[in-house]
Amino acid sequence: MKKLNVLKSILNKDDKIKSLSDFEIGERGVVKTVSGEGRIRRRMLDMGITPGAEILLKKKAPLGDPIEIYIRGYSLTLRNTEAILVTLEVCK
Repeated sequence: MKKLNVLKSILNKDDKIKSLSDFEIGERGVVKTVSGEGRIRRRMLDMGITPGAEILLKKKAPLGDPIEIYIRGYSLTLRNTEAILVTLEVCK
């Protein structure tokens, strides 16, 4: 968890790069990195969340978790614990 807090503090310094969990509805971004280890990282890569892929945040649940994204032609639902591991460059 300490690793994630350090990553969030780095991301907050640059408005163009942020975590998927910090995106607002309708915001687009290009994946830069997928953090994490083991099964979670492998699962996310298998679902198409790879560097260079464009993501659109479509919906958020009323309490903010889970979120629905549009990537590579399909909709995907992620928990915030998974979304925080994805770093994106914001598209204007």
